[in-house]
Amino acid sequence: MRNERAPTVGLLYPGDLGARRRSDPSESRFAELFRAFANAGLHAEPAIYHDDFTEEVRAQLLRLDGVLVWHNPIEGGRRRDRLDALLREVAEAGVFVSAHPETIQRLGTKDVLLDVRDLPFGSDVHRVDGVEQLRVELPGRLRAGPRVLKQHRGQSGVGVWRVALDQSDPRGRSGARLELRHAERGSEAETIDLETLLERLRPYFEPEHGGHLVDQAWQPRLVDGMVRAYLVGDRVAGFGHQAVNALYPASPGQPAPPPGPRFYHGPELERFQSLRRRLEEEWIGRLASRVGLRAEELPLLWDMDFFHAVPTEEDADPFALCEINVSSVAPFPPSAIDPLVEETRKRLSRAR
Repeated sequence: MRNERAPTVGLLYPGDLGARRRSDPSESRFAELFRAFANAGLHAEPAIYHDDFTEEVRAQLLRLDGVLVWHNPIEGGRRRDRLDALLREVAEAGVFVSAHPETIQRLGTKDVLLDVRDLPFGSDVHRVDGVEQLRVELPGRLRAGPRVLKQHRGQSGVGVWRVALDQSDPRGRSGARLELRHAERGSEAETIDLETLLERLRPYFEPEHGGHLVDQAWQPRLVDGMVRAYLVGDRVAGFGHQAVNALYPASPGQPAPPPGPRFYHGPELERFQSLRRRLEEEWIGRLASRVGLRAEELPLLWDMDFFHAVPTEEDADPFALCEINVSSVAPFPPSAIDPLVEETRKRLSRAR
């Protein structure tokens, strides 16, 4: 019986059948985490996943106490619908799953920006449900400044577009040209008209792509970089800082610079202690309440990406949420490993 042995946990991540047959933790990007689980007396094993051998993975997960999941919304051109169905099934059978697909739906899609837009870390965000709505509403918003249009769910900048009025026609007259840039790595800026933009974005309104877009105001302090807070449950476990990201603006007459590296830090980094206090003392609790999650339902490992917002008289160091990552948070700072192992132990004990 499960209660008579040490807890067992699977680390699920994508791979092929050869990698699954070898099942070698040292081959994975989670080698340090496997070692930390072993040192803590928990048995952790690879649960390498692909749609082609779902049944084999199901049998493995059903004999475990828990599974920690790292799998992008789209992996190798495939959506994770079959994986999500499997995870729901094993969770109903009593296996602890993090992050549960329901938790991902509440936290890990761009809709969370709509949910929190009136909270202290929210921003000017709108939901767009179709091409005609975009045609009517976007020009007026662009006259106030650039916008970032985001598909419902994705990763690596895919489906995230910065749109601005061409500076040669800043008033946005009928037929105005638009500056467009995709956040996907390797994309170049281009100048198009509104009708071309609408056709480009039309697929995102199909049901398989979420059926809508999220329209967020461009944050002018992007030049100051983006801050990622790594979280284990409701505690900050580290920070990442990226000075140049996928939509970093170009210098006049120059191409945009390529995305720069992210630098990782422990949770004690002085520069971000104000953000840490806000997260742990207020923001995470308000976020969980807003999306309908209890503290014990928060993912074991997740992160929140923040822009530096424009200072006000009330807040000299404000932040605005860019997105929340839940599906596949990797890499992460070494400082997150021990808290992750300890929180896993606690969750498994409660589940058992």
